[in-house]
Order: sequence, then structure tokens, then C-alpha cells
Amino acid sequence: MNFKVIAAAAALLATQSFAIIGIGGHYAPNIGTKMDASKPKEVAPNITFDHGDFKNMQGFGFKMWIDVLPIIDVEATYNIQFASYDAALHVKGIDGSTKDLPLEIELGGTPFAKATPKFVAMNGDLSITYPFTKIPLIRPYIGGGLTYYLNTFVLNSSFVEGIVKNKSIQDMISAAAENGEMSPEKATQLGEALKADIQKQALDEGLNTSIGGHILVGFRIKPPIIPLAVYANFKYYIGGDYSKEIDAGNMTVEIGGGFAL
Repeated sequence: MNFKVIAAAAALLATQSFAIIGIGGHYAPNIGTKMDASKPKEVAPNITFDHGDFKNMQGFGFKMWIDVLPIIDVEATYNIQFASYDAALHVKGIDGSTKDLPLEIELGGTPFAKATPKFVAMNGDLSITYPFTKIPLIRPYIGGGLTYYLNTFVLNSSFVEGIVKNKSIQDMISAAAENGEMSPEKATQLGEALKADIQKQALDEGLNTSIGGHILVGFRIKPPIIPLAVYANFKYYIGGDYSKEIDAGNMTVEIGGGFAL
């Protein structure tokens, strides 16, 4: 009797373990993407703007995969990755004092509310994978596919300068300036008005979209009978359009798990 149980268990483990379909969630940090801090730039009389830097991005995502196809497998992934950076207006009065006005914005098309500026990158991946060897419980694979990129703009001096050109801001500059100079109070009022316009127009900015591709290597672990699986992927991305300030690292790790039926 014991021999039969052991033989059955051995046969079960020796059989390739896979799921017809699976769905899960994962941690998905981006490796290497960065942005350098900008130098202060005058965007209006007595008002300068600059932004901070960041390196690497945190992220999360969701995945669905199909293992039942002959020879190849298919998986679809959606990742959201983000990093925060500081941005501020600096208002100078004729008395030499400087008042800092930190900026908070809300980005349309992202799941984030009004907060410190963020660079947000979202992508949808459709991947074809090939299990390159058969190991009990573990399904290692390589593959690649198409990627649809979406990412936000960077709150930079060009964006702020575009807002300064608005007639309402130009009228305020003209009204606040006396003999080419502003009092600290009027300079601060102008800075607050510019800050409000920046926050309003940032919400109306659309997402930058593009199409590229990716290659990947990874594995899934799926024990027999139990409808659960864990997985890990490393992806290298090809293509994708970003703001000129962004230095894309093009690498993502996905570590997660889910239900596998």
C-alpha cells in the first residue's frame, strides 16, 4: 500500500506541472531609469523654477497567462511604475529675500491624486514564451513580444515658461512690476498665481504613447493539484518614447503569484 502511494506521488511530480490559465499580481520595480536635477531657470521676473532628480522606479502589475497551447505559452502583463521628484518656484523680493513655493500636481490618466510631482510609466506587454526545459514543478521559459508604452510628462522649465506666456500671467507681471521691480509681497502673489495655473494645466496634460517591444526570461512554479503559482520575470524593453529629461533603464523585474487553474 505504501509502495503504491509513493509510486503515485512520484508519477505526479514527474509529470510536467502547468495550468490552463492563470492570473496574478506582482511587484515590478524598474531598474536604471533616472532623471537628473535641473538648474534654476528664470521663468518670470524675480521667479525661478527647478526640479529634483530620481533614480530607479517602484512599481506593481498584473498578469494573465495561458499554458495549454502547444509548444508556446502566452502571457499578458500590465505594469505601473513611478518615481517622485521635487519641483518648486523660488520668488525673490527686491530686498534680497527668497520664498520657496513647492509644487504639487495631479496627473490625468494615472491612479495618483494631487501630490509631489511623479513620473509615471505604464506599459502593456503581450508576450510569447517558450518553456526551454522540463523540470518537475518549475517551468522556466524565454520569450518576447510587443509593448504599448504610456508615460507622463515631466514638470520642467519649458512647461512652466509656456504657462507664463498666458495673457493673465503677463497682465499680472505688468501690474506687479514698478520701475521694473516687484515688492516681495507682489512677487509672492505672482508666484502663487503661477503655481495655481501650473497645477491646473498639469491635470490636462495627456499621456505620451508609443509602441515597442521586449525580451524576457523567467519561470513559474506550480505544484500539482493546488491552484496557486508563483513566478518571476526579468524583462528588457526596446523602444518607447519618453520626455527628454528621462534616461530610460529599460529593465524590469516582476515577482509575484496568483491563481492557476
